Amino acid sequence: MGKSENRKHVQRRNALADKLEERGIEDQNVLAAIRAIPRHEFVDTALENRAYEDTALPIGAGQTISQPYTVAAQTELLNVKKGEKILEIGTGSGYQAAILCHMGADVYSVERHEKLYHNAKKILSDLGFRPNLKLGDGTLGWSAYAPYDGIVVTAGAPVVPADLVEQLNIGGRLIVPVGSQASQVMVRIIRVSENEYDEERLQNFKFVPLIGEKGWD
Repeated sequence: MGKSENRKHVQRRNALADKLEERGIEDQNVLAAIRAIPRHEFVDTALENRAYEDTALPIGAGQTISQPYTVAAQTELLNVKKGEKILEIGTGSGYQAAILCHMGADVYSVERHEKLYHNAKKILSDLGFRPNLKLGDGTLGWSAYAPYDGIVVTAGAPVVPADLVEQLNIGGRLIVPVGSQASQVMVRIIRVSENEYDEERLQNFKFVPLIGEKGWD
């Protein structure tokens, strides 16, 4: 493991999970994952003392590790069950993938930045997680392993990427922030049948832009 794990980190994780619960996160499996995953492993050593603040932090390549509340809220909306196949668009630091792995999901994740892809792969491996990672355009999904029980997009899209909707299982959930580059609304789409979908528009969030063929240029 990269950085030292100590009692202080555990206490800070527990305090963070308590704070997220106060903010309305109810899924105990999500909160247990927040308590378990060492977020400080996913940030630069210089930012280690800020790892358990409820804030986004820079990870290079113009990207961020999402605010813990955002990670928890998206994961709660996914309603992950053990053994489900989950696709993540935007591996970033690897923290969201670690949360999903800890919850027992079969995780597939796509990242377009080569440096972030390699960094995440190493950190996740060091922590004992083995998600399936791919370097590529996440807006196209990962059709080779479709359909998925859940898809989570960790960047803001101008519209809901059609390829992702098509890669959902019946009963599958797509969680994607949609809007302008300045702010987005969290959208949850559930595939009810082959050609029927339910769509809900939820809270406002702010993400980095989703770049790719079916995202921002």
